[in-house]
Amino acid sequence: MLDDISLFIHITQCRSLAAAASKLDLPAATVTRRLRRLEETLGARLIHRSARKFALTSEGEAYYASLADLMVHAEETLQNLKSDLHQIRGPLRVAAPTNASIGVLAPMWSGFLKTYPEIRLTLNLSNDNKDLQDNRFDLALRFGPQTDVSLYQKRIGSVATMMVASPEYIARESAPQSLEDLHQHRLIWVSSLPSWHLRNRDTGAEETIYLSADIAVDDITLARQIVADGHGIALLPVTEAATDLEAGRLEIVLPSWTGQVRNAYLVWPTGRLLSARAKSLCDFIEEFMASRKVLQGGLPI
Repeated sequence: MLDDISLFIHITQCRSLAAAASKLDLPAATVTRRLRRLEETLGARLIHRSARKFALTSEGEAYYASLADLMVHAEETLQNLKSDLHQIRGPLRVAAPTNASIGVLAPMWSGFLKTYPEIRLTLNLSNDNKDLQDNRFDLALRFGPQTDVSLYQKRIGSVATMMVASPEYIARESAPQSLEDLHQHRLIWVSSLPSWHLRNRDTGAEETIYLSADIAVDDITLARQIVADGHGIALLPVTEAATDLEAGRLEIVLPSWTGQVRNAYLVWPTGRLLSARAKSLCDFIEEFMASRKVLQGGLPI
């Protein structure tokens, strides 16, 4: 019905059914049929049929006066929205995890800004999953299971976890040669869960290790620093440990055993059309992550 009302507005502004048909690139018969359908729906005749001149009925004048400005505004708004969806310039609000973004993903954000200088990126970093709609985010990058059914999710990578320790700690305490040896070492836990769920990359065997933590913290960055300072062994995501491994501040312990793999997702509200700006970022993130083995479940060894 809204399309037919819009057509009636165009007919009135053009002062002719034929002129409106030409402007909208519609067959004249279609314009006549849709006008008749609108009149039947409203239960009132809107236009006097006359070959000599165009004239609205009193009901037509009332409908036009009430709806013309609204329809024109609506069409302008839709046109602006359509234009915005296709513009590779303007604002883009994105949510992403803090630790990964200031670590292994930092070159990605810089590269995107260099490639698309006309996009005004607002990057909100938080390790909590903030509500996308309440915070007006166009897109979010998240790690771990996504259970919110109101969000569309696209898997773009995965991150393994591994046991690491500093060279100083290994030199002082010697490296464990088996999972049983972990009982003799100082362990640093990133959460309060008293277990590590491990999988052998060579055999596929799985083990759950229940141990008493010597040090427990709820911040992964602090846990990494404590390990790098030589205080024990921790199970960390490779994204958190990669830089220190490359610099020699950390070493992998029991490299055949890895912890839980956390998948990475791009998420946005279901039913929302992604703008060209958001699509550009999606493509850029996917390409960046696909080129890094540590972001595809691999280990930096």
